[in-house]
Amino acid sequence: MIRSALACLALSALAACSTPERAAREPLGYMPSAVTSARPEWIPWTVRAGKPIAPDPRERHLTEIRQLTLGDGENTEAYWSPDGHALIFQSTRDGRACDQMYTMDLGTGEVARVSTGGGRAAHGFFFYPAGDRVLYSSTLAAGSDCPPRPDHAQGYAWSLDPFQVYAARLDGSDRRLLLGGKGYTAETTASLDGTRLVFTSTRDGDLELYTANRDGGEVRRITHSPGYDGGAVFSPDGAKLVWRAHRPTGQELDDYRALLQRGLVRPTTLEIMVGGAEGQNARAVTRNGKVNVAPSFLHDSRRVIFASNADAAPSQGRSPNVELYLVDPGAPPTMEGVPPLERVTFHEGFDGFPMFSPDGQHLAFASSRFASRPGETNLFVARWIE
Repeated sequence: MIRSALACLALSALAACSTPERAAREPLGYMPSAVTSARPEWIPWTVRAGKPIAPDPRERHLTEIRQLTLGDGENTEAYWSPDGHALIFQSTRDGRACDQMYTMDLGTGEVARVSTGGGRAAHGFFFYPAGDRVLYSSTLAAGSDCPPRPDHAQGYAWSLDPFQVYAARLDGSDRRLLLGGKGYTAETTASLDGTRLVFTSTRDGDLELYTANRDGGEVRRITHSPGYDGGAVFSPDGAKLVWRAHRPTGQELDDYRALLQRGLVRPTTLEIMVGGAEGQNARAVTRNGKVNVAPSFLHDSRRVIFASNADAAPSQGRSPNVELYLVDPGAPPTMEGVPPLERVTFHEGFDGFPMFSPDGQHLAFASSRFASRPGETNLFVARWIE
């Protein structure tokens, strides 16, 4: 006994040599409460906005699909914030007669309007790399009412509304004119390093592409062929551009110019073009005579995803079926002299405006799938599978 006591004193191991007190037990049925000061950013981020949608087994590149907007107007042209946590998009939600610009937090689903609510607003994009400001096109300088819709009595046409390009904070404040001038100046996107803008304008009498500094200065025209050049997007590495183009000749060119004088363009044939960051070495990567639009690059800065009615049958007065396709401009050409296409979506209706997240892990797109009424389009996001 004495030796054991001395050993305990020598080791000063009071806990080992004494009987621990029993912790008080809570009454049966007690439910403890927990309080935490953890901030949301401590939790791994994931897309939680919207609702999950069952994938189509034919769409092998798309999984974990979520429908982000749920039938409130037409929702299209979504572009990612630099951190991949938000989208800016145009919508006729809340019963609006024409588009306004909104942002959506993909973690919470919260939607906020960025544009003023007057005129028509479209073609939003985040300023990279900070993402604390956005740019968008607006007709507000021409009046607070919605521009008149084009008369389709002589065929379907797009209206070239009197857009100018503005920059603003995420809450819409501190709005400033970025790119102005008469006619149509719109379809503006930014390089991911934040140094250059690319946009479409009629300032020289035709629909051409231009680049500019992020403050709207140092404007340079980069396309010079008669016809429509528009909807350009930089590759992630900033070395290339991809856009849609129409190169009419003869009577078709005369018709194009006559429509242009009326502020209209008829998108019956548009091909996908790829070139350098200032439009150099441009070449077509489609040649199907269809409407190929809304192109953007994958994360590898090589392959391109776009929307097309390439496989659509004659529509007989209805809107043609539009799907998403992949093309690798460096792939061996087919008999048509252009690379082969890979179809991505298989919804019978409209799938368009595809845009990858900055890390290349997710694809945002607009679609008429699950629409509750004709003409409705909603935004979707899916995890991309190679």
